[in-house]
Amino acid sequence: MSMQKNELHPRNKHRSRYDFPELIKTLPELRPFVAVNPYGDESIDFSNPLAVRLLNKALLKHFYQIDHWDIPEGYLCPPIPGRADYVHYLADLLASVNGGAVPKGAKIKGFDIGIGANCIYPIIGHQEYGWSFVGSDVDSYAIKSAKNIATINPALSAAIFPRLQAHKNQIFKGVIKPGELFDFSMCNPPFHGSPEEAQEGSQRKVRNLGTQRGKTPVLNFGGQQAELWCEGGEVGFIRKMIQESETIGKQCFWFTTLVSKSMHLPFIYTALDKVYPVQIKTIEMAQGQKISRFLAWTFLTPEEQDRWKKERWSQKKAAEMPSEHTVK
Repeated sequence: MSMQKNELHPRNKHRSRYDFPELIKTLPELRPFVAVNPYGDESIDFSNPLAVRLLNKALLKHFYQIDHWDIPEGYLCPPIPGRADYVHYLADLLASVNGGAVPKGAKIKGFDIGIGANCIYPIIGHQEYGWSFVGSDVDSYAIKSAKNIATINPALSAAIFPRLQAHKNQIFKGVIKPGELFDFSMCNPPFHGSPEEAQEGSQRKVRNLGTQRGKTPVLNFGGQQAELWCEGGEVGFIRKMIQESETIGKQCFWFTTLVSKSMHLPFIYTALDKVYPVQIKTIEMAQGQKISRFLAWTFLTPEEQDRWKKERWSQKKAAEMPSEHTVK
């Protein structure tokens, strides 16, 4: 009998411990990286970037039917259970204004700020709920990788559309088109305010794993500059997002973002007060010892929300989305 990670969302497919024999059946390449740890459990060496990448590949194939997934070396390889939690709690947020029912299907359109080379949020969102996504990133190589994942997997090719954000100091401007509507935006913002801070964070993570070899830490989960740090750190990034959200306020039902540290919330609430959203929600998520949260806000009045749901969420058939994979 497998132990339950009861802190994860009830619909999260990763509530049980990893079943390595099953994952190896799904992806035989994983076998050489699985061994019994000092606690007598089968596991991988989480300080080994290749092992972590193969574990993700196996999880995506086993639970989400994604046959082709990989990322370039050095790019962020995210822990999937926590990423899935954000998606499921976001689905609950949509359900909370829809009579308790999660709106599903390609007509529900999300905007993923910082899709990364891994494309994780759109993969989970589409495979779990059928949603379609536009994903932005300032890194052209990450966009190329995300486009490749979306194009090579038939299940994703008509549902995920990565777009390059050509202006690194902009978030929504330049990628959201005039009149384009989104049911939600989501973001895992850069945590750190400088490369030095990001490096210290990576070293701390390796020390916590207790597996550092040599003087230079191996970044097991990887991460490029735009994925790990930005000027002003997490608070600066979210403040910018809030300011820009006001300019497209009626084009998105719910704006959301992860907030890694609760101490940042007062500064973020102050920024929100300046743009006068109709509603703000703080939704807590727990993964093991760690409590995380995301913030959500909307500029739609209750009447506008009702009209939005009637026009977009009640459609019998999803509107066709133009293919963007050929756009350079």
